[in-house]
Amino acid sequence: MPPGSMAGSGAPAAAAEPLPRSIFKKFLVMLCSLLMSLYVFYCLAERCRALPAPVVAEDEEEGGGGGGYVGGSAALDERRKRLLQRSRRQQQRHEAGGGRAAGSGGGGALALLLGDGCKRLPQAVIIGVKKGGTRALLEFLRVHPDVRAVGAEPHFFDRHYERGLAWYRELMPRTLDGQITMEKTPSYFVTKEAPARISAMSKGTKLIVVVRDPVTRAISDYTQTLSKKPDIPTFESLTFKNRTTGLIDTSWSAIQIGIYAKHLENWLLYFPIGQILFVSGERLISDPAGELGRVQDFLGLKRIITDKHFYFNKTKGFPCLKKAEGSSKPHCLGKTKGRPHPEIDQEVVQRLRDFYRPFNMKFYQMTGHDFGWD
Repeated sequence: MPPGSMAGSGAPAAAAEPLPRSIFKKFLVMLCSLLMSLYVFYCLAERCRALPAPVVAEDEEEGGGGGGYVGGSAALDERRKRLLQRSRRQQQRHEAGGGRAAGSGGGGALALLLGDGCKRLPQAVIIGVKKGGTRALLEFLRVHPDVRAVGAEPHFFDRHYERGLAWYRELMPRTLDGQITMEKTPSYFVTKEAPARISAMSKGTKLIVVVRDPVTRAISDYTQTLSKKPDIPTFESLTFKNRTTGLIDTSWSAIQIGIYAKHLENWLLYFPIGQILFVSGERLISDPAGELGRVQDFLGLKRIITDKHFYFNKTKGFPCLKKAEGSSKPHCLGKTKGRPHPEIDQEVVQRLRDFYRPFNMKFYQMTGHDFGWD
């Protein structure tokens, strides 16, 4: 074989020798990059945890704080904040263009999972009313990427106030700049001390009340109690102090809650009417997107929750979410929602309507909205 042929046949073998070394170098680079990324994520996750314990600012205690804490936002690096805000804007543009449901993922959710953001006192509270539709409203609002809400009812301003604002703040979810922290406890609306206590936390707190025909609400309230205590007296016997005279027993909570005008007077001692949004429980069922549009406007949020997020469940008689927060599956409220009401004597129903009518009229005047219950 000619010498040139041997040299030519040896060339590929010589060229192949560095190949394993180059692969090894690439592997080392990738491994170093991975370790660096993990280290950065670890630092970000530990950042808020390393901050000092929450300290309530003076203007917050006087009502002007809006729920932040001293030194919280200042500790965040400006560049990181801009990146997170940009990520959230990209997610919203994606959703507006027909992408996945709002709140189902994106850079903001990733940042929160990594421990970014900080716990803040709520800027908005759903204060009532029981059996009005507060759970439905909260679940619908949680679809919005700029709303972070406590799932369970904290009952801070009616049952646990002595535990202090620091304890209350720890119950809140972490939020990024520009996101709203919310909670809902329907019993606040009928708690005498709640308005003053929420005002002391922040005079700027936005309040939401979900109201419903007080007669239907009372029957729903009774139905819930009946499911837990089947041996309670009948609705008719609990409604009256004396059925012969037709005197309504206003000490029964199911009746008392529905006197909305009376409870609202207490709130107006501490908050202007424009700082309270009244949501129709009936329209929340018949037109959920319309009512959610009003709520998003009230909270200063972009109208991201629209008709495309809902479908009507004929079996339950309630609207449901096509995609719930953090899920790609449809979501309806639990079996305790939409349970059938017992048959109530129509004479009793009419007497209750007559009883509530003057209170309803006053409530319409106070809120500037006719809810059409009569």
